[in-house]
Amino acid sequence: MRLHVADHPLIAHKLSVLRDETTPSPVFRNLTDELVTLLAYEATRGIRTETIDVRTPVTMTTGTKLAEPRPIVVPILRAGLGMLDGMTRLLPTAEVGFLGLQRDEDTLEAITYANRLPDDLAGRQCFVLDPMLATGGTLAAAIAYLLERGARDVTCVTLLCAPEGLATLESAVTADADVTIVTASVDEGLDENAYIVPGLGDAGDRLYGIVD
Repeated sequence: MRLHVADHPLIAHKLSVLRDETTPSPVFRNLTDELVTLLAYEATRGIRTETIDVRTPVTMTTGTKLAEPRPIVVPILRAGLGMLDGMTRLLPTAEVGFLGLQRDEDTLEAITYANRLPDDLAGRQCFVLDPMLATGGTLAAAIAYLLERGARDVTCVTLLCAPEGLATLESAVTADADVTIVTASVDEGLDENAYIVPGLGDAGDRLYGIVD
């Protein structure tokens, strides 16, 4: 497993505003969208391409296009939906699947409640979107779900990571899988409620409001 922490002043600035508890939901959504586009640029550095011939107004040249099969973007419901537009802005031809996973607040384990993914992901590059890598249970379950369907190249895009979650993924990911984590920051750790510290609170609630 590889970890890439995107080191860019614009990323640091936008993340700081996201952390601020006074940032309202509309601003939080817009900044998340912008931040994910910046992270997507880093996450797609290894995307597969092939060469093509291109005729310019002057002459013929060699160009590049995304290789088949097309990559698939998989937001983790519900908070991952707030990252989807930022990712597909750079990958408009990618297919989009959905995976519903939530953390049991008592056991802290991930529970699958919905999925909309192809049965066969062999040869597909998968980009998983989840704002927070806290305990690692949700992303570990998502990665396992994709690997069971034949995926071997998975990139997870997160806003924040906790060291505990990274350790969970490190032990869960098999050696034959190519897994990369792209994030804006690795924070200090988890509190007694398994929330990232200093973190930015509950990303889903801050994106969409609290649902009673």
